[in-house]
Amino acid sequence: MPRNRRVKSVKTELVKKAREAMLAAVQIYNNPQVTFKAESFITLAVIGWTYLLHAYYRSIGVDYRYYRYAGKKKIYDKTKYGAYKHWELERCLNENDCPLDGDTITNLKFLIGVRHEIEHQMTDKVDEFLSAKLQACALNFDFYICKLFGDKYNLSKELSLAIQFSPLTPEQRDTLHENLHITSNVRNFVVAFEDVLSEEALASSRYAYRVLFVPINAKRKGQADQVVEFIKSDSPLAEGIEKTYAVLKETEKRKYLPSEIVSLMKEKGYDKFSINKHTELWKSRNAKDPKYSYGVLISKTWYWYETWLKEVEKHCEAHIDEFKS
Repeated sequence: MPRNRRVKSVKTELVKKAREAMLAAVQIYNNPQVTFKAESFITLAVIGWTYLLHAYYRSIGVDYRYYRYAGKKKIYDKTKYGAYKHWELERCLNENDCPLDGDTITNLKFLIGVRHEIEHQMTDKVDEFLSAKLQACALNFDFYICKLFGDKYNLSKELSLAIQFSPLTPEQRDTLHENLHITSNVRNFVVAFEDVLSEEALASSRYAYRVLFVPINAKRKGQADQVVEFIKSDSPLAEGIEKTYAVLKETEKRKYLPSEIVSLMKEKGYDKFSINKHTELWKSRNAKDPKYSYGVLISKTWYWYETWLKEVEKHCEAHIDEFKS
């Protein structure tokens, strides 16, 4: 009986410390006064995951200490001060009884690799470069601590959305992309690591959790209180969102009235193109359907975007004999 109580107490203590390590990682990352964010998060997250898997292996009777056999006797490896050497996180992930899914394991091996790079030399401004993987790591941890040890350990109420006082400026983005510390070692590791991953693994939210934030105008009551609006993956809005972004253009889309489009076509030599022809064209294409994102209705007036202007020009080119004298 005393042994069973000891097993239970150690397992429970490991789970509690694992949870505290992840909470500390998130709190440090969300602290606006801390600049050593990603590095601190990774270090604490690795400890949290290690303790979590130690607790799991202890619960199923897997000996997670390093040892070798001398005949039939186990000889345990110890530190010079006599403590048992327990498995590090990577060894826990390689165990056949590891309870984690493949993409979560990939995410953790990625972070372990980054940790190896950052622990030997100083890096700078890697937070935005690694944030999708860190977010996935935190969400994966919350999922598995609940799955393996119960909802009472849930962290979702504790993991808040970090708020910053200004959007990312062009200068900040340039600094991020041109950061030599990232390029020299961390970026090289990332390229080598992801080069062998499948498209499915790269796209998995368990490997990297990506969220796109865009300013939205509240158009109905209650919406003004929303910070994040979730949309279905098969919705027209989702279909129009690119999966990767090289540059964020913070400019308003150019808008055209129908008369302006007709005038532009006439300037290009399509002098027989008229308002009636334009109306026939957009109706035949059902171009005001929101799924095409060809324009927008503002104060009961429809404005066309540049994308529709290009469609009109293509149409005129295809029917040059009809619209040119």
